[in-house]
Amino acid sequence: MSTRTDPGRVVAVLGPTNTGKTHFALERMLGHTTGMIGFPLRLLAREIYDRIVRLRGAGSVALITGEERIVPAHPRWFVCTVEAMPLDRRVAFLAIDEIQLCADPERGHVFTDRLLHARGEAETAFLGADTIRPLLRRLVPEIEFVARPRLSNLIHTGPRKLDRLPPRSVVVAFSASEVYALAESVRRARGGVAVVLGALSPRTRNAQVGLYQTGEVDYIVATDAIGMGLNLDVDHVAFASLSKFDGRAPRPLAPAEIAQIAGRAGRHMNDGSFGTTADAGPLDTDLALAVENHRFEPLKALSWRNADLRFASIPALLASLERPPNRAGLVRARIADDHLALTALAATADIASLAVSPQRVRLLWEVCQIPDFRKVMDESHPRLLGRIFSHLAGPAERLPTDWLAENIARLDRTDGEIDTIVARIAAIRTWTFVTHRANWVDDPSHWQGLTRAIEDRLSDALHDRLTHRFVDRRTAVLMRRLRQPEAMAAEITGPGEVRVEGQYVGRLVGFAFVPDQTEGAGAARTVAAAAQRALKTEIVTRLDRLLSADEAAFSLTAEGIMWGDALVARLESGADPLRPQANPLVSDLIEPAARERLRRRLTDIVQGLVARDLAPLIQARAAGLDGAARGLVYQLAEGLGSLASVTARGQIAALDEAGRKALARLGIRLGRESVFMPTLLKPNAQRVRALLWGVGQDRPPPPVPGRRVALACDANIPTAFYEAVGYPVRGGIAVRADSLERFAAEARRLGRNGSFALEASLTSVLRLSPDLVLKVLSGLGFEPAGTEGGTTLMRPIRRSKPRNQRPPRPAPNSPFAVLLQRRP
Repeated sequence: MSTRTDPGRVVAVLGPTNTGKTHFALERMLGHTTGMIGFPLRLLAREIYDRIVRLRGAGSVALITGEERIVPAHPRWFVCTVEAMPLDRRVAFLAIDEIQLCADPERGHVFTDRLLHARGEAETAFLGADTIRPLLRRLVPEIEFVARPRLSNLIHTGPRKLDRLPPRSVVVAFSASEVYALAESVRRARGGVAVVLGALSPRTRNAQVGLYQTGEVDYIVATDAIGMGLNLDVDHVAFASLSKFDGRAPRPLAPAEIAQIAGRAGRHMNDGSFGTTADAGPLDTDLALAVENHRFEPLKALSWRNADLRFASIPALLASLERPPNRAGLVRARIADDHLALTALAATADIASLAVSPQRVRLLWEVCQIPDFRKVMDESHPRLLGRIFSHLAGPAERLPTDWLAENIARLDRTDGEIDTIVARIAAIRTWTFVTHRANWVDDPSHWQGLTRAIEDRLSDALHDRLTHRFVDRRTAVLMRRLRQPEAMAAEITGPGEVRVEGQYVGRLVGFAFVPDQTEGAGAARTVAAAAQRALKTEIVTRLDRLLSADEAAFSLTAEGIMWGDALVARLESGADPLRPQANPLVSDLIEPAARERLRRRLTDIVQGLVARDLAPLIQARAAGLDGAARGLVYQLAEGLGSLASVTARGQIAALDEAGRKALARLGIRLGRESVFMPTLLKPNAQRVRALLWGVGQDRPPPPVPGRRVALACDANIPTAFYEAVGYPVRGGIAVRADSLERFAAEARRLGRNGSFALEASLTSVLRLSPDLVLKVLSGLGFEPAGTEGGTTLMRPIRRSKPRNQRPPRPAPNSPFAVLLQRRP
């Protein structure tokens, strides 16, 4: 682009967002020997300043805002906020950005003043929306117009739920409380969000935007400050509200305002989209079409306030501020904060008594223009302004150093929550503004450096608080990596802790992933998806190792099948109580075909472990017995190695001599109380029998008695459990089967002669207290027979039975009836 221009040229560069207007103005400015450009936001001014510094060096460019003043010895170009532009400095080029803000009821009068009075000696450029074109033509007849078409399309996509917004979205709200609430919701759904508010310092804002620009988070929740030229890589803008508080009352957003904000979507040649979310409701169809096509009603009038002020007295100043405009197209501005502050101070007798000369009135007006960055709308700001004016109107004509230091030091604290730190930043910004009035303080550079350092510390603390509250770094990192095609790095530590891309996500228990606790369904889905993708290779490798592992690598527990320290499957009952089935733990990480291979292999392993630990019983069942012996072993297997003799009375009676010898060789003992295998009474066999009982009952098995000979039954444990692990129950006492046989035999010997007292030969067998031994005797068919020397005597219960009583025969349809028929 040529840098030669006609002297005094005034040009309006108008068009929607993403048309390159700011880039055009910067090229024009840098093509001149000197220049100045005014922006609507301190944040934007800082961004452009940093860009020019990178291009031309820090010695060539100045930054002037209300709270920041960086002016090298010989600057060529000035980047400013519109309010802070030093209009007494002559420059070849001058530009004002977002010139349509002339119509803003709050700040518009400042922009209008620049439109009417600020000029570059060679060229002046006004940048903004096309809605201001008719008023520019009327108020600046010599102006030339340059239309800038949008570089990409802006497409309306309608309403979307907050948790369905696409990545690289900005959610727009219009109050800090709304921003925080929405940010919480987005964090829970998407893992993280950056927050941009007008109250943020440039340092905090840049740090928050940095989270977004670098991809650490994919979402921003912001106020409408996002619409004023902040350059971000945004694909979608979602309005969470379609109205805003304008300082006096809520009002609907104007179509052009919606377009200004929605236009942040799409950068350069990339298309963008916009819509609504949360409770905003859908956009009107005609309004959406107007935004897409950039067609809006032109502005009717611009806000104006008299800039030719009279300082003869406070009343004269107030009167000049209230002077109406005398040109068509201008309307008197809403009473601004500085005007309200002047009105409040003028009613204070102490202030009025000091402002008695034009110089003092001018000073009072300068003090009234100190911004209230807190926006609290209470009396504290006018009171502060009154104190500042009283000091400046005093003999020293300076702010007292001690008083200044005390007020500033009070803000040098980084403790507290977000709102507390935001309030401190707003307060320190006031003192930064004050210290940039060099004739108000001694050693202004010292105070400016101090307030800047405090603001930086507060800004860093605020960024930390915002990030801690609104960014789940783990979920954000995983979501970003899930969108990339490259394999995700997974690391599994000894205890099974899983880290994906350096983030702890949970534990791998065998083949089942147990996710770490997350907040919100969105975070949980992300963790699960990341683990599933990252662990695919590890699962295949681990599955191959398991399928090739020998039986010694596995063990059975109450929880199921353990592979080393990892639980890999639960036990389930099958048709055969001694052949349980394996059911691998639910895992989305294993394909169905691989899961079936795993199930078959683990079933073989568990059945092999049972066969190993209950080998005598398995061998007995496979011994090829015939007749009653075969039926007895079948019942014994069904009872997991124990069988009450009374239950098997018919089969025992039917045994021939060969059958009894065969059973004895297999280690099966036919006792008066129970049929059992002594080798299956050892603790390890007990444990396996308990597991099989629990599988059959579909409940966790109770602890086994272990090496205990006898114990009182737990009322919460079924009697069948004790029987299943080889402990028949007599009188509420579970007694190991071999010990019960010895005890019962000794009791019967003592009872042959009638009553008997407890002897050591009885109590030593069970290792129980006498009162518990008496319970066992009662269960065996003994009853009290008085006392002798304080000792209870016991005797057998005499029962009459019919002569020639035969053992009960089995039911005709039972397998044992068939076996009896086969007897020779």
